[in-house]
Amino acid sequence: MSSRPRDYDYLFKLVLIGDSGVGKSCLLLRFSDDTFSESYITTIGVDFRFRTVNVDGKVVKLQIWDTAGQERFRTITSAYYRGADGIVLVYDVTEAESLAHVDEWLSEVNRYATENAVKILVGNKSEKDCDRAVATDDAKRKAEDLGISFVETSAKNGINVDLAFITVARELIALKEAQAAAGGFQSQTADDRQRLGDHEYVNAGFYNV
Repeated sequence: MSSRPRDYDYLFKLVLIGDSGVGKSCLLLRFSDDTFSESYITTIGVDFRFRTVNVDGKVVKLQIWDTAGQERFRTITSAYYRGADGIVLVYDVTEAESLAHVDEWLSEVNRYATENAVKILVGNKSEKDCDRAVATDDAKRKAEDLGISFVETSAKNGINVDLAFITVARELIALKEAQAAAGGFQSQTADDRQRLGDHEYVNAGFYNV
């Protein structure tokens, strides 16, 4: 049976991590479906969705994974991080502890994810400025200390959500092109099979780990 022609230049797996309640699922739904719900309830397991975007003339297919509630039980396993190209570290600008816990999440990332995974720090719920507990400059300095990108978002209002994911995609393209120039580019087709498994042509899925 012949395989379907590939309709993208790059496929990247991104994973969302951070404390429960910071808005990871809301960011995912806003980016993938352009929807938002205050009462959105996830199922325990791992939820993932796709969106194809154009980044500087390149067609990029993003497969984005959400912990779907497991983070509150600290039961995230290595399968969640396996093959991840990008890590989206999310905190809530109204909860200072959620930013403080970023170091703990990074410890898990360093344990399970590949060393060259691109990371971004995302401060969500920026629309709640009156309840803000984390100054933008403090979070920006945190990201600079970690050597990663930073953006504040509002999943509720759709502010900077696309920017957050496209920033990661742009950095990943630059990384892949640098690897290709150095002769170390791995076949995207092989990567595709590793990331997508049996789910290559679905728009959303659910996976127990």
